[in-house]
Amino acid sequence: MIALPEPAWFVGCGNMAGAMVDGWRKAGADLSGVTVIRPSGTPVEGVRTVTAYPAGDKPVFVMLGFKPQKLDEVVPSLAPLVGSNCIVVSLLAGVSAETLRARFPSARFVVRAMPNLAVSERLGVTGLHAVEDDLEARELVEGLMSALGLAPWFETEAELGALGAVAAAGPAYVARFAAAMAAGGEALGLPADLSRQIADKTLVGTAALAAKGESMESIARRVASPRGTTEQGLRVLDASDGLQPLVDRMLEAAVRRGRELAEEAARHG
Repeated sequence: MIALPEPAWFVGCGNMAGAMVDGWRKAGADLSGVTVIRPSGTPVEGVRTVTAYPAGDKPVFVMLGFKPQKLDEVVPSLAPLVGSNCIVVSLLAGVSAETLRARFPSARFVVRAMPNLAVSERLGVTGLHAVEDDLEARELVEGLMSALGLAPWFETEAELGALGAVAAAGPAYVARFAAAMAAGGEALGLPADLSRQIADKTLVGTAALAAKGESMESIARRVASPRGTTEQGLRVLDASDGLQPLVDRMLEAAVRRGRELAEEAARHG
């Protein structure tokens, strides 16, 4: 059974942290030693939820799942409770490991984790980055994240930022493409609801083919017969001003914003 270290505190539990809780629950993880701390007190299914830090034992595992802009609001009361045996896992986009280490100087181990929403189905990607060499802590964090899908380590913040642009934000971009397909089908005369269902089912079916190990290039090649309708559509996407330049601009915008968030967090230190 997967077990988080006890006591474990999840400070904030937004969409991404909540998706991780869902994934761990589906993996059969023991969450009895986990406490979610969130000012709203909104309950998290199957997990003890409180509005203030618990009195008594200090945590040995802390996951930061609030908005990055709240970091300096949270640190003054949380940092004194993070001792030398505590692993800190940050989900805060753009907040560097160096900034986190400065905020939690007593922590045993500080790691950045960048998951995507598919962790809720244990089909996610969670990028990991840390500067410390605590092998035991690394193995513990990797084991927890691997229960939610792929969990690669990255040597640099830049690599983690690239992962975030592609994987962490990826579900939103793929969803937008499917929505555009649905809108296009509606424009061609399909009923709106049916067009959405067709686009969604096409996305799920393509993902199922990829899950069996078939490459996206192979899938496209199999669908596009020579001089057929699909090939004509692909020519538009493959043009020099087509899909790839658009995707490159999209990813660069996400990476740029990550750098801005990191600079903002460092300045407020």
